[in-house]
Amino acid sequence: MFKNSVKNFRLMGQIEGYSYLVLLFIAMPLKYLAGYPIYVKLVGMTHGVLFILFCLLLFKALDDAKWSQKESFLFFVASLIPFGTFFTDRKVKSYE
Repeated sequence: MFKNSVKNFRLMGQIEGYSYLVLLFIAMPLKYLAGYPIYVKLVGMTHGVLFILFCLLLFKALDDAKWSQKESFLFFVASLIPFGTFFTDRKVKSYE
């Protein structure tokens, strides 16, 4: 049962991580260097929705897999750092 929620959380972590990188390294330069702010709006909104889903799935996986609060906090903080979700992916995969 909990393996499915951990798999979903891991997948969402990867998707959310990529959306964060697209926002930081593609949309933001397009806004400030090329004058196209619409890309930040589009990618930013998409990333925001994905981040909310990431947080919801984190709480679901926390509950199902009985992760410690410290570990869950680490997964959350890592999602705030560029490339962070990719570094915690191995740890999350070990719970599958």
